[in-house]
Amino acid sequence: MDPQGQTIVVTGAASGIGRALAGAFAQAGARVIVSDRDEPGGEAVAREIGARFVAADVSQEAAVIALIENVLAREGVPDLFVSNAGIGLGEGPETPDEAWDLVHRVNVMSHIWAARRLLPLYLERGRGYFLNVSSAAGLLTELHSAPYAVSKHGALAFAEWLAITYHARGVRVTCLCPEGVLTPMTEHLPSLRASAVSTDVVVEHTLAALREERFLVTTHPTTLPAFRSKAADYDGWLGAMRGYRVRAMQMLADHLAGLRRGRPGEG
Repeated sequence: MDPQGQTIVVTGAASGIGRALAGAFAQAGARVIVSDRDEPGGEAVAREIGARFVAADVSQEAAVIALIENVLAREGVPDLFVSNAGIGLGEGPETPDEAWDLVHRVNVMSHIWAARRLLPLYLERGRGYFLNVSSAAGLLTELHSAPYAVSKHGALAFAEWLAITYHARGVRVTCLCPEGVLTPMTEHLPSLRASAVSTDVVVEHTLAALREERFLVTTHPTTLPAFRSKAADYDGWLGAMRGYRVRAMQMLADHLAGLRRGRPGEG
């Protein structure tokens, strides 16, 4: 897929990966619709890149549908819908149900709601594209937050299902699974920041995958070897991850202690 001349919707585009993707699409000549629940932030991005802004809280199905209906009325059927919005909350099973539900709605259900509305239109015209943002946590895991890890597995599984089921009917799916990226989401996670890449790197890998209509996008050379290791020796992989989690949680504790002492860079 060449973004030039395409109508592209990007959710969660007020910051981070969404902002970088929206800017790259606009620079490549696409008609971009920037969406976010952060209205001032989203409007600022839209002005900066010459896009249109539509506010939407993708934790609500009605808001996802309203966003799509807005685009259908103004620009027509979007050629590419980028379900990028994501959140990370909680730690383990003790995380309240409300937080589990919110993470699931944003990180999984928003993808499903978008597909529910757009698939009939894509199938009718014989083409359409979804870029669903999961995480390397969907291939591997995330050491700090069970709700995040579980939801990103779900996002990847749904993208796989779409790609298998509708490819023969002209629907394309790319799933972005980055490791640590220098965005607000990783600001207080030093174990991820240590090897984090810029959003420019994410954009470069994503645009290449879209041009080739390739399903999986990773951002680090460590992701696929770790995924292969997981498949080849699950117990060995789990043992290694236990050790990594101990170190990650100690880095987080040191970082938070540094913040309390007024030294935010510590840890």
